[in-house]
Amino acid sequence: MELALNRDHLSCYDTVLDATVLHEETMEMIVPDACPDILRIVDTAGTVCLKSKEAQEGRVEISGTVRCAVLYLPDGETGVRRIEVNIPFFCSADGTGVAPGCGVVAVPSVQAAETRSINPRKVLVRVNLAVAVRAYRSADTAFCTGAEDDSAVEQLRESRSAYMVACVQEKPFTFSDDLTISGSRPEAEELLKSSVELICNESKIIGNKLIFKGEAALKLLYWSSDGAIASTDYELPFSQIMEVSGVEEEADCALDVLLTDLSCSLGAGDGRTVSVSLGLLAQAVVREERSVELLTDIYSVSSELTTELQSYTMNRLLEQNTRRQAAREVIETGVLAKSTLDTYVNLGAVSQIREGEKLTFSADAVVTVVYLAEDDEIYSVSRQIAVPCQADVPEGCTCTCGCRNAGEAFATPTTGGIEVRFELDFHYMVQSTQRVTGVCGVQVNEAPVEEKGPSIVLRAVAAERLWDIAKSYRTTTADIMQANELESEEGLSGKLLLIPRKR
Repeated sequence: MELALNRDHLSCYDTVLDATVLHEETMEMIVPDACPDILRIVDTAGTVCLKSKEAQEGRVEISGTVRCAVLYLPDGETGVRRIEVNIPFFCSADGTGVAPGCGVVAVPSVQAAETRSINPRKVLVRVNLAVAVRAYRSADTAFCTGAEDDSAVEQLRESRSAYMVACVQEKPFTFSDDLTISGSRPEAEELLKSSVELICNESKIIGNKLIFKGEAALKLLYWSSDGAIASTDYELPFSQIMEVSGVEEEADCALDVLLTDLSCSLGAGDGRTVSVSLGLLAQAVVREERSVELLTDIYSVSSELTTELQSYTMNRLLEQNTRRQAAREVIETGVLAKSTLDTYVNLGAVSQIREGEKLTFSADAVVTVVYLAEDDEIYSVSRQIAVPCQADVPEGCTCTCGCRNAGEAFATPTTGGIEVRFELDFHYMVQSTQRVTGVCGVQVNEAPVEEKGPSIVLRAVAAERLWDIAKSYRTTTADIMQANELESEEGLSGKLLLIPRKR
């Protein structure tokens, strides 16, 4: 006969894919007729705009556009000119547990971009992307909490905690404004390039609403009316509300905000007004610790029981932290630098190397400096720098890590080249995994049990539970505690215990 059990359910999301896809795209482009011939390429900067991300059977597909601003010196003319090359990209990441309907978080970034002049009217642009992809599949785990009729059985219920993904949500939104170039800066004749660093610095769950705030750090590089390259910076604040469900207000929220569209243009006949429009996508992964009461053992003093067991995997959060690492290096230049005009850092994938309980993260940063040389010509120089960060992570634990720029990068001409300085924030999360066994089915053997023997006395050994003693001698923990006048089950090691038998 099957014993009726009470059951409960735990709804969450399993991480079925966590990968970084390295992808390369190239495109040839003819210089527009309105632009002069190319004498020399100065710099190529790319901005990624995500178009779509979709879970298919066994894989996630990501597409978008890399908007490359190619700066060059014109043949036979002065100044710096710009052409824009929009390169579409498509890539995918395979995962055995991925299926349609999975929640997908994708964060693409440009590792490097370069342009080669094929001839004065044709260029070849190459971009390298690092696309971080995570997929979450909804899961509903059933477990037993106890017998419906507990009068004839002894039950061991234990509380277990699990740190899990409770909600995966996203929200698209837009930002647009007309910005003014400060009177302390020269007027703009032509916008050369724009870059946006998106930062979410505050998030809070109230009820079923996730409120988050941040800013878009916009930097514009332009050719000024003074006949030189100039730049201006803006901090564009945003505040949004996203619907979330099934989570407590104390839950942890990981939020990624990225571009889906970018447009910057000078006002007609006005060298000080810039119209800016941003398409943005906020991607939220909410985690929280949940406790469950699990039936881990059961027996009867009057009947033989056959139990069916099930194993459950539960994660526990050990540490979640952010560490800031500073990097400084001198980049050699072929021509002595007089001043720097623009400095930026592109980040690639983060790798991990373990030595015992020491985990070393390493981020590949590509630093580019556009500078004015002593010969009054404009050049650029790039250098790949590996930035390390260490953390103590116990063996057997899993660790995920992401990296982002922590503010502005600086460059200063120095003896032998240009000294660059920048900081990166490494955000990492450490989890341990444990296997927990619970009862999922019980069969009752209705045949009579053997006659019980007399009460006995035994000495409890270290780490022996009162439950195990009671089960072994087909009695109850309550009877043992009453017979020995025990107030708790603590400190039993070495004690003589009277084990009464049920009559």
